[in-house]
Amino acid sequence: MSGINKVILVGHLGKDPEVRHLDNNVTVASFPLATSETYNKDGKRIEQTEWHNIVMWRGLAEIAEKFLHKGKLVYIEGKIRTRSYEDKENVKRYTTEIVADNFTMLGRKSDFESTGTPGAFENENPVNFKENQDEEDDLPF
Repeated sequence: MSGINKVILVGHLGKDPEVRHLDNNVTVASFPLATSETYNKDGKRIEQTEWHNIVMWRGLAEIAEKFLHKGKLVYIEGKIRTRSYEDKENVKRYTTEIVADNFTMLGRKSDFESTGTPGAFENENPVNFKENQDEEDDLPF
């Protein structure tokens, strides 16, 4: 039986997506996402925030570049990936990222009107974006 690698997050963007254009017109966007939870400890309300590194590829990255901005609330589904790289001093480092498969912008209609043209969102329904709906590629990630 194979395992399941599924991540669901709801949080706020820590900064605008950083977008890069790679060879073969491949676009990648990355940004930090903050998720917070609160609990009571000794009668005091404690808020704990976790930061997640989000990566989006191709069309999903292009949509994120247009619509996602610092502070926006977003629902993200994806997979957790750990990869290694060498830093400037040739030291091997590891990083864990969430590779998004799709996202939904959350919030009020007015939250998105300033980022597009007026009237761009005619209904209150969330906007869903999915990566690779009908497209296949040969990249290993």
